[in-house]
Amino acid sequence: MRQDDEHAGFDRPRRRTRPRTKDRPSYDDAPVARVVTIDRGRYTLRLLDTTPEEPLVTAMKSRPLGRQGVVVGDEVRVVGDVSGDTGTLARIVEVLPRRTVLRRTADDDDPIERVVVANADQLVVVTALADPPPRPGLIDRCLVAAFEAGMEPLVCLTKSDLGPADPILDLLRPLDVRAVVTRRGADGLENLDELREAIAGRVSVFIGHSGVGKSTLVNALVPGTGRAVSHVNEVTGRGRHTSTSALAIELDDATTGGRGGWIIDTPGFRSFGLAHVEVADVLRAFPDLDDASRDCPRGCTHAATEPECALDLAVAAGTVPAARVESFRRIVAAKDTTSW
Repeated sequence: MRQDDEHAGFDRPRRRTRPRTKDRPSYDDAPVARVVTIDRGRYTLRLLDTTPEEPLVTAMKSRPLGRQGVVVGDEVRVVGDVSGDTGTLARIVEVLPRRTVLRRTADDDDPIERVVVANADQLVVVTALADPPPRPGLIDRCLVAAFEAGMEPLVCLTKSDLGPADPILDLLRPLDVRAVVTRRGADGLENLDELREAIAGRVSVFIGHSGVGKSTLVNALVPGTGRAVSHVNEVTGRGRHTSTSALAIELDDATTGGRGGWIIDTPGFRSFGLAHVEVADVLRAFPDLDDASRDCPRGCTHAATEPECALDLAVAAGTVPAARVESFRRIVAAKDTTSW
């Protein structure tokens, strides 16, 4: 330090620590797990190379992930103690790219999207035929969400002993949406073989409004799951929310004939906002209609009120069934209405 420089003593001190490196550690060899459920910042995981009899792993999200969301169904890389022993805690260090994402908004005016689950390939829309009565508009909204997410929809109609299934089946038929029908018998649920076949080897999200029997279905398909069930309020005709968090459940060989698979049970809901969905997102799920719409004028909404919509021309030419176009327009219209 120069003696004649009275300010030299106030120079910024030299760094005494090593600078942070831009190189991040590689976790390519870390085991991969599926997020089974989330509770107050703790993540329950199933390592993908383990069997249902082995213990689940409890983990927390590592700090480098920051605000990156982790949801049920995510496949993640995990480090630390993955034994699953009581009191152990691992760390989620990486979220693998999602193959599908099921989203919803709280309502149609809410710009904030909420990811319901990730990496599912089938959306099972559970609806009762009575007690509570079916809501076709809400079914349509769930179909729109499935098509937007690139998931195959399946409608499961419950309580067919209390109401007819034909009206709902007629609505679904032009859309080529598969449906299964169950009923309650003296010894519990009946007609589950077709549903078991449909979910075998798949990752299926079960979704539906409260009181339709979704948790009862899950308990019947995977005995011992213990999902809470409730009754429908006789005054309001609505069910009470019984499942409070999403839960991924691995299917055993007895249920799927050795083909495996997962059920993701979600909390009941009373609305399913679709503010994030564009008509083009839904149209891509119908290759024949998508092809026909290429002759539409720019900005065409494909609604029945559009004067030059190519879908009407395709119907007139006999290349697309009128019932299919009408059904497509119905589910798209459900995106913009709150009347269910």
